[in-house]
Amino acid sequence: MEQKKDSENKKSFCCPRCGNTDPRLIGNRLGVLYCRRCISFLGDELTPPPLQAKTVGFHLSYSLSKEQKALSDTILDNFKNGIDTLVYAVCGSGKTEISYGAIGYAMSKGMRVGFALPRRDVVIELVERIQEAFPQSKVVAVYGGHTSELEGDCIVCTTHQLYRYPNYFDLLVMDEIDAFPFKGSEVLTSFYEKSVCGHTLMMTATPSRKVIDAFKAKNKRILCLHTRFHKKPIPEPVIQPRFSFFKFFCLVRLLAKYEKESKPVMVFVPTIDDSRRIALLLRVRFPQGTYVNSQREDRSKVISRFKQGKYRYLVTTAVLERGVTVANCQVIVYEADHIVYDAATLVQIAGRAGRKSSAPKGDVIFIAETESEGMKRAIEEIKYCNTFLQGVHETI
Repeated sequence: MEQKKDSENKKSFCCPRCGNTDPRLIGNRLGVLYCRRCISFLGDELTPPPLQAKTVGFHLSYSLSKEQKALSDTILDNFKNGIDTLVYAVCGSGKTEISYGAIGYAMSKGMRVGFALPRRDVVIELVERIQEAFPQSKVVAVYGGHTSELEGDCIVCTTHQLYRYPNYFDLLVMDEIDAFPFKGSEVLTSFYEKSVCGHTLMMTATPSRKVIDAFKAKNKRILCLHTRFHKKPIPEPVIQPRFSFFKFFCLVRLLAKYEKESKPVMVFVPTIDDSRRIALLLRVRFPQGTYVNSQREDRSKVISRFKQGKYRYLVTTAVLERGVTVANCQVIVYEADHIVYDAATLVQIAGRAGRKSSAPKGDVIFIAETESEGMKRAIEEIKYCNTFLQGVHETI
């Protein structure tokens, strides 16, 4: 009888934190039901502070392009009028900068502002950029292992940390919505939805059809920016077909070329084991390089040294497919036909090249045995974006 009652209770239970209703993911401890799907997200949940207008200083060491300025103004108007916005903008278009208008306005009204991304490395880099743009405001970073300070004028956090902020943000900027681990996660999506009491600005370089259709269905605004801020084409990937061990020789040849030209290189590999193995093999011939992956604890330090030129190349998994900008960087994708590389991932990886106005060109090389569907679609997407001369569009 008790077992039947417990089963019925589980069927009617809905987790207030993540919305889970699956009885298989609901436990019972001492007569109290709990959700197994989000039980790992335990901690302080903050109460929103009262609104209080404040002075906000804004500083950019460069000017926005005509297209960026138009997009920024539209985003701000949408926010003032209570309209959520999705920005579909290519890698290197300056998505972060076009959100500053709405962020500055919201902070000046004392509103609670958040900027969420799936990955810790990008959060660390973004905090510095936003703090530089708003020197009088308190910008805090919140991510796993860095949660001693949870409140500020602008909270930059990983999407995992949104569980701390129920019904909190008047403006939440969500970048890289198509990235792992946010993409496809019902738990993280629920945390995002429950954290917003105002409006959102969502940004991505590779929106899924599902996301686009959802925005259209809810009468929200979709804005597009298909050109980079420096008005140069996005480097189009070139496929180097190589079989078996000849792939590695191709990689060595390319690194030797870039070493001679004094150009930094990011070498993307499919797995964590590959990152260690390939880096070890390469260091026999090229000692000025190393690797990073999601398991390397000092990767922030390694990335910083790479940006400073202390490493000539970096072997990396897709953990660095987004957010990292290195001047004059060349990009190689080793085994680009691997199953982990879908079109969206390859577009993001290709976007690491040619990001700086001082070095708008760069090579993107796909080393692979076959031309996968992901490779074809990624190249088509980049070529499509490069056809645009005037980059701002409101419909897809």
